[in-house]
Amino acid sequence: NRIFAFFFFFLIGDWLIAVYLNFFVISNNKVQKAKETEIPEWVDKQIIHKHSTARTGILLDDIKNIVIHYVGNPNTSAKNNRDYFNKPSTGVSSHFIVGLSGEIIQCVPIYERSAASNDRNKDTLSIETCHPDESGKFNQATYNSLVKLTAYLCYQFDLKQDDVIRHYDVTGKICPKYYVENEDEWENFKKDVGKAIDDYRKAEKNN
Repeated sequence: NRIFAFFFFFLIGDWLIAVYLNFFVISNNKVQKAKETEIPEWVDKQIIHKHSTARTGILLDDIKNIVIHYVGNPNTSAKNNRDYFNKPSTGVSSHFIVGLSGEIIQCVPIYERSAASNDRNKDTLSIETCHPDESGKFNQATYNSLVKLTAYLCYQFDLKQDDVIRHYDVTGKICPKYYVENEDEWENFKKDVGKAIDDYRKAEKNN
């Protein structure tokens, strides 16, 4: 019995250490890396002010997924939506917005929580995406920039293409609409993200 007890506590001890490393050390490393990550020059930093809802300043617990959204108002610009997030009365925000011309605006620091993905705000980065009409389909310029940004974030935080999810996958909300209604196109988008991640890795090796 003593030998059994010894091995039991030995195994439990290893398990507790693994849990600690996974949930605290690795998670904190990703958030720390987010603090140290330099945002690329092709992203326009227009950080919204801190207030009690859209940007609380609370730090992320981890970075486990990238969540793709679409804006609720067709044919509006990234700046329109960023300025909406910045209003004191607004209760929503995202880390980034991709616009109709392919412009990318950062609204919230990537080490802080946004207010976009419900109970996953604590461990995800969020991207809102502009679209020209009610179909929710992104134009080519927007699509290209969304792939580029999503892949960059995945590359920075050691995520794979399958770590990219929709708001729909969190709550069941029809968001982003086009990719909820067209699953094949969603899978194609993730494949393009995967290719772009590989390109970032190849570029790193060549430097």
